[in-house]
Amino acid sequence: MSFGMKTFYNGASFARSEIPLLDNDTFFQGVVDSIRGGWRVCSYCGVPTAGGATLYCIMSSRGSSGVLGIASTLVGKTFPSLTRISPQLHLFEREIAEQCLVRPEGHPWFKPVRFQKPLCDGEGVWHDSDGGGLLAGVMDYYRVEGDEVHEVAVGPVHAGIIEPGHFRFQCHGEEVFHLEIALGFQHRGIERTLIGGPSPRTMHLMETIAGDTTIAHGQAYCINMESLEGIYAPPRAEAVRGIALELERLANHTGDLGAIAGDVGYLPTASFCGRIRGDFLNMTALLCGSRFGRGLLRPGGLGYDCDQDIADEILKRLENVRVDLAGAVALLWSTQSVMARLEGVGQLKETDAREIGLVGPAARACGLNRDVRRDHPFGIFRMSQIPVITATSCDVYARAMVRWLEIERSLDFIVEQLSHLPRGGGYRNQSGGKLSANSCAVALTEGWRGEICHLALTDDAGHFECYKITDPSFHNWTGLALALRNQQISDFPLCNKSFNLSYCGFDL
Repeated sequence: MSFGMKTFYNGASFARSEIPLLDNDTFFQGVVDSIRGGWRVCSYCGVPTAGGATLYCIMSSRGSSGVLGIASTLVGKTFPSLTRISPQLHLFEREIAEQCLVRPEGHPWFKPVRFQKPLCDGEGVWHDSDGGGLLAGVMDYYRVEGDEVHEVAVGPVHAGIIEPGHFRFQCHGEEVFHLEIALGFQHRGIERTLIGGPSPRTMHLMETIAGDTTIAHGQAYCINMESLEGIYAPPRAEAVRGIALELERLANHTGDLGAIAGDVGYLPTASFCGRIRGDFLNMTALLCGSRFGRGLLRPGGLGYDCDQDIADEILKRLENVRVDLAGAVALLWSTQSVMARLEGVGQLKETDAREIGLVGPAARACGLNRDVRRDHPFGIFRMSQIPVITATSCDVYARAMVRWLEIERSLDFIVEQLSHLPRGGGYRNQSGGKLSANSCAVALTEGWRGEICHLALTDDAGHFECYKITDPSFHNWTGLALALRNQQISDFPLCNKSFNLSYCGFDL
């Protein structure tokens, strides 16, 4: 059911005039009906206009058709909230309110996503509630009242060297009734900075949206730029991009398995995985000189090519690393005390995961069979598929096991691609770099945390009027909060690491 949406495939660009501008009733009812019919929201955002905003909704079709859809509507100072019907929209609606100063009427939990909520006076004029600018984490928090109920506040400053985020627990003894997560402390204004671009600095910004997801975000941007410029990356470049994306997945999944082992006090696997993660990062450094892949991807191709000597060296290293990693992870599964700490902890029901729009390994650990590489293939994944792995126990164990199974398949994929690299160069195609005016481009990639969505809207001059980025963490932070309900508060570090979400990727 597409309710008049424009349908297209991943990586396409088209004139903005092709995006249906629907009346409010048709748009909002259509979104609800599509979600009920199995469609899922990839991104829902607004562009401020005089007296209101234009809302855009990008949706993914059910199944393996690969179809995406987009529609828009124009609203005034308010628009109807759909959160009670479709909970996956709750953060999107609150973000639209923050960025466009339009209010989602009827939102069941209308509060900031990142910043202190702006207030509206009797004449419909919006302003900051303290008159001194927006402040992260300043909000009213949900409280559970009752005998022996207590509140535990953690962060935003933490004991470890990690990004800032605030977690507030409502507990009865050790049992968590409710976890509320407040972010915004890492906000750098990236989306606002991108307006008027692209510029020579834009690619560097894309590579730092989330530093551990350089390749996945960089590839989404390259796909959009290539589509808007009307150029194509050479086959060799597409293969190397895919290799880099899976190396990024391997490094982070390995690091997560080690960190999960560390959180339950099992040091052998923690130590091995810490070292092996570095091995994967060093393989990426072989490709471009950066352990996180910065400088490797460029619109139209690559900043650095992968010659045969580099390919042979990575293949040699992978052979050794595969044996070491298999042994380190096998220790987890064969140690009963470790399994007792992973199984049944941090469970998130499949129905809840589906309702909130969970993505990535966290979704697949809840039995949701979704992966952009298969469902909306891009680059090399149009030609070479990686099997999608799911689990059903929906707990920390499932999230760890899905990572391990994905590691095995990513290793196989990289070996296959390095063994059959297409001939020719992978460097950037020369072009004027001018983007199509008054156009829209949408790109999805599957980062190691899950689905990434980039929406680009250009103006009359071919510059970005809006560039909207949806990191997988935007979908998944709510999943972490739900996974802590009725759990022991002492299990929070373990549950948190099993999701391993990004603060800076959320705070754009």
